[in-house]
Amino acid sequence: MQTAIYLASASPRRKELLSQLGVEFSQFSVDADESQFPNEAPRDYVERLARLKAQSGVAMGYTDRPVLGSDTVVVIDDTALGKPLDQTDFTATMKRLSGRTHQVMTAVAIADSEQVKSCLVITDVTFKPLSDAEIDAYWHSGEPQDKAGGYGIQGLGGRFVSHISGSYFAVVGLPLYETELLLNEFLRG
Repeated sequence: MQTAIYLASASPRRKELLSQLGVEFSQFSVDADESQFPNEAPRDYVERLARLKAQSGVAMGYTDRPVLGSDTVVVIDDTALGKPLDQTDFTATMKRLSGRTHQVMTAVAIADSEQVKSCLVITDVTFKPLSDAEIDAYWHSGEPQDKAGGYGIQGLGGRFVSHISGSYFAVVGLPLYETELLLNEFLRG
């Protein structure tokens, strides 16, 4: 069974996680329009982006082995939260997440020139109530600026999480169990 693949992502977190599966891979980034369509449900949005990234890799000429694409969104009140635009946007996001449960949706897709398969993993994450001082200090740590939803569970933002139900690795960016299942299913044809 073929185990060498491409990872269509520049994310160091996804690279690190995929390496834990013992799969041989080469990494590259794709330049895809990640805009959400009007009235597109977050779950459809994130799965579409994962599939787009994998299929974009194939379209770019990476055709000698399967291409894996993945995307993650933080969702609250059925709204996908992007990366913070600035400190004001970040503060509003953290206040919205404070003391509440939100979902982290991660989709994984694998494609070649003949097929594409994907899966979606939804994890519930609960934040403790956050003080203004905690929110401000976290912003000034520099960590939230490039994170969907404004936090990274694997970093300083992990201290805000009081409960998680689902896949920790999906929240980081690549669900290991589900990725391995999908890859094995894809390679079996």
